[in-house]
Amino acid sequence: MTRRRPAVRWPEPVRQAIRTLERAGYECWAVGGCVRDAALGTPPHDWDLATAAPPERVLALFPGCPVNRKGERHGTVGLTIGGMALEITTFRVEGDYSDFRHPDGVRFTGSLREDLSRRDFTVNAMALHPVLGFYDPFNGLSDLRERRLRAVGEPMERMREDPLRILRGLRFYARLGLVPEKATAAAFRACCPMLGRISRERVYAELDGMLCGEEVRAALSLFPEVLAAAVPELAPMAGFPQNTPYHLYDVWGHTACAVGAAPPAAAVRWALLLHDIGKPGRFVPDEDGRAHFKGHAALSAAMAEEILTRLTMPKAERKKVVQLIRWHDAPIPAGRAHLAFWLRTLGKEQFFRLLAVKRADNAAQNREYSDRWPELDRLEQAAVSLLAEGPPLTPAELAVNGRDLLGIGLKGPEIGAALRRLTAGASRGDYPNQREALLEAVRRMKRL
Repeated sequence: MTRRRPAVRWPEPVRQAIRTLERAGYECWAVGGCVRDAALGTPPHDWDLATAAPPERVLALFPGCPVNRKGERHGTVGLTIGGMALEITTFRVEGDYSDFRHPDGVRFTGSLREDLSRRDFTVNAMALHPVLGFYDPFNGLSDLRERRLRAVGEPMERMREDPLRILRGLRFYARLGLVPEKATAAAFRACCPMLGRISRERVYAELDGMLCGEEVRAALSLFPEVLAAAVPELAPMAGFPQNTPYHLYDVWGHTACAVGAAPPAAAVRWALLLHDIGKPGRFVPDEDGRAHFKGHAALSAAMAEEILTRLTMPKAERKKVVQLIRWHDAPIPAGRAHLAFWLRTLGKEQFFRLLAVKRADNAAQNREYSDRWPELDRLEQAAVSLLAEGPPLTPAELAVNGRDLLGIGLKGPEIGAALRRLTAGASRGDYPNQREALLEAVRRMKRL
């Protein structure tokens, strides 16, 4: 079936590729995420094309264009046309997925419908043409309108082919609000143990995309077993009671609520996903049955380090997340000396990330018993006021440097130690960040 043309701005290289293939007698359509974006009214970014032309004909029709042949065996030719990188794939039907990623073999076909029938979800199984509009044989447009996620064909078969589709489905749920329908959701749950066979890099990429979605709380709340299949250390959190008036939910319910309450910044949301992962291992009931989790932040940070290393999170990002988890429960008084210490220790951006973690953590608690928002507001305002004064937070921001200290007789390790002490003192307001005041402070240190 075809539908009316949407208001889409087609890049000229895409139009050129379609015209060239059609003038040679080969059907050609845009497919994949760009079609879904167009249906949602979002300007597409990456354009993928599907055509009836075999790969050798595609190459012959675009002489002189830079070529990427990496996917040619599976029917995909990468071309740079008019400065734009495009992937053009021959209509195909795929064989089994023994590695749960790539088909063991492909058979080229002349049928667009047959090509679309191999895709994961109906919202990804549409095609778009600049003149003919949508081709939507599996009612993906209706599913988008109804905010419904439905597998193409038999859901269990689609998920078994590539179990990563389960996490991709949760990413669509979190980011686009597409709720998995009953059979598709059942396939997610039944097939999720197969996620253990998927490369950690692919798992990380899908989780990272899911966590910043607006509907992430619902995705986490409804599919704890899927998340636990991807990250087994999460499993004990689901159903683990907190038994304290400060909490409304079990550990997993609290986690899902906290992630959803946070701003959509990846480091903050990863920190909240893992901030209480150590609680089951630190549970100690008192004589009244109330739960205590002493030391859970340190354990959660250590577990997060192992998990995120395994998932191949980049080292710099991993360091931010682990640090946020380590200090998520630490009290921070609003006094200048304490604020200066934390700002020096964490840096400005990380300090405000920590405040965001604390706010989201508190938002997921019983605020009748634990409402720290006024305290966090005062802390944030005090930090903003302090930073407006421009205090030095690193030795590089001091009005003196190592050469200056060398000139008044310091040497070797004394210089680094003095610079650190000067940074701490100037940030606290013990003396101004001015050259003579700092040198005098060093001289006083030497006399002590």
